[in-house]
Amino acid sequence: MQKTVIITGGTKGIGAGIAEEFIAAGWSTVLGARHDNGLANDLGKGCCFHAMDVSKASHHIAAIEFAMNWTGRFDVYVNCAGLSAWRDIGNIDPEFWNTMVATNLTGTLWGCQAATAAFIRSKTSGSIVNVSSLAGKRGSARNSAYCATKFGVNGITQSLAKELGSAGIRVNAVCPVYVATPGVLEALAEEASPAKTAGEGIQRYLEEFAQSNAALQRLPRAHEVGELCVYLASKGAGAITGQCINVDCGVLPQ
Repeated sequence: MQKTVIITGGTKGIGAGIAEEFIAAGWSTVLGARHDNGLANDLGKGCCFHAMDVSKASHHIAAIEFAMNWTGRFDVYVNCAGLSAWRDIGNIDPEFWNTMVATNLTGTLWGCQAATAAFIRSKTSGSIVNVSSLAGKRGSARNSAYCATKFGVNGITQSLAKELGSAGIRVNAVCPVYVATPGVLEALAEEASPAKTAGEGIQRYLEEFAQSNAALQRLPRAHEVGELCVYLASKGAGAITGQCINVDCGVLPQ
């Protein structure tokens, strides 16, 4: 039986890059998302789609049951489903806040909870990888809601690493800076985004950000985030837990 990973938000953006890297590494891969865009079929017989809403705890449990019925095992849970958006403090309303928290933070917590229960029940030394953000380590203007959720994801990661280590369960997070996915580009087109407030086009803003902030003078790509996730899921990372690792081309050296 091949090792099996579940990736929430796995059909597009960073999640799709993560999925492609797990497939390339020989993993059976379940893509969890609200809608099937055909990516699972494109990636071949080693990949399946499972419909889910990450804000609902029962959907995470069902995703794990789906994986177990498909391959007979479950090894890694990647919480990647997320929403990016900028708003100044005066324009944050309950709907915006609740949607951001439900997707980015609550969804991650429920995923961790369901994965933990399954690992303990099967006595598996599994691994959880949470996709956080560099925004989970430093704040930025008009980004308080998003930053709050990602700071929370890092807190969940560090706390659960301490809580679950005795069971052999490792919990880590990856923290990308801008990755030019359709979702990020759409968010950068909003009026409160740094690209708009700087009065620049999105592509020019990203290029100038990379040149002035990144040691490598470029931004990371989705597949590079995916490569780190595969490593964190591997035996080679057996001594790594509780870490929130930047994937930022040197924007925030730590």
